[in-house]
Amino acid sequence: MALKKSLILFPMLALMLQVLLGQVHPSLAQESRAMRFRRQHIDSDNPCAGSITYCDVMMRRQNMTQGACKPLNTFVHASIPVVDAVCNNNFTACANGQRVCHQSSSRMILTDCVLKSRSVYPNCTYWTNPAIKNILVVCDGNPYVPVHFDSSI
Repeated sequence: MALKKSLILFPMLALMLQVLLGQVHPSLAQESRAMRFRRQHIDSDNPCAGSITYCDVMMRRQNMTQGACKPLNTFVHASIPVVDAVCNNNFTACANGQRVCHQSSSRMILTDCVLKSRSVYPNCTYWTNPAIKNILVVCDGNPYVPVHFDSSI
């Protein structure tokens, strides 16, 4: 009986240890919408943000080229509290016209990553386009934080 219990518990303990050590893909660790937003869109302290290979490196590093090449992504070069504060602004129209977005009150430093037209999975390559624009985000949760990057204007 004790052997049977240990055979059941061992795989669960091994998985928990892998999650704690960061050896399991975030989707297996049940990444929240807010955590996903931060992983995909916030890069507050990357010294390589101006490099032409920035998007190639970051899109891979942030797990956005697994299974397919994500066609477009924007990184915001601001701290998490600064981006979270956008949720305190009034509702405004998103790119699709729905008034569920919040717009930043000031422009932010961004990097748009655009998939190159000849890029084929698994060799995803991107154009790196720096910009300074306002951002539009959808917010949710408690605390009320960004969960979706809508667009930049």
